[in-house]
Amino acid sequence: MKVEDKFITSLLDDITHNRLVLPSLPEVAMKVRKLADDPYSPAEKIAKIISTDAALSARLLQISNSVFFKGLNPVENVRTAVVRLGGVCVRNVVTSLVMDQLYHAKHSAAVKSQLHKLWVHSTRVAAISHVFARRFTSLNGDEALLAGLIHDIGTLPILSRAADFPEILKDPDALNRVIENMHQDLGKLILEDWHFPEELINVAAEHEDINRDPAPIPDYTDIVIVANMHSYLGQRKSHKHFDWENVPALDKLGLTPEQSISALGEAKAEINEIQKLLLS
Repeated sequence: MKVEDKFITSLLDDITHNRLVLPSLPEVAMKVRKLADDPYSPAEKIAKIISTDAALSARLLQISNSVFFKGLNPVENVRTAVVRLGGVCVRNVVTSLVMDQLYHAKHSAAVKSQLHKLWVHSTRVAAISHVFARRFTSLNGDEALLAGLIHDIGTLPILSRAADFPEILKDPDALNRVIENMHQDLGKLILEDWHFPEELINVAAEHEDINRDPAPIPDYTDIVIVANMHSYLGQRKSHKHFDWENVPALDKLGLTPEQSISALGEAKAEINEIQKLLLS
């Protein structure tokens, strides 16, 4: 049996018998998401939960004082940061910061390298998603950013399991084939376990389907499909090949391939700043 087939068989067996370790969303993030979804939750209550995590508090303050959210006065405490950013943004910022920790968990050097590349790619897609959602749709830009960050979340358990299969790590092409075949289904499992809304679960489950066309108006999966396509532009050895002329998601944004690439160029500075903030 080829190493690729052996690895897939092992993964499927683990999934069938509930042995595959899925990444978990820390309790603080779960609590913040629940409170932030309630419009009547006071800022003090959300801030109190965030304040239990010193690293999370520090990063929230850093982001609230960034060029994208900075007001006339500097933010010096978590409560003020929560008020300035707003519930939806705080919820997604906290989730994104926690995800950053997941991508930097302890692993072998080989797996760490793969995780780093994946996180950089995810932040790039998130930044493009944020900008395109705001410029070309009525969708929430902060939610689009989160959609971009979580679109490849299903790759995490595959890479973690690969740590026990040195042979698959030595064959990048085989590992990439496994990821392409399985990461969407695993992403769906993870986000269901995290109790994410269906619109974001769909992002993880369907973002590779460039022919996807369930409705005439764009949703977050459409945004991520377009952002994901653009994230590969300019890469010499990209394994992604798209028929840009026939992508329903692009049509829903009211863009031709040429217009979308032009928009990407015009927003280059903003996209780079958002990605830099996510990576810092």
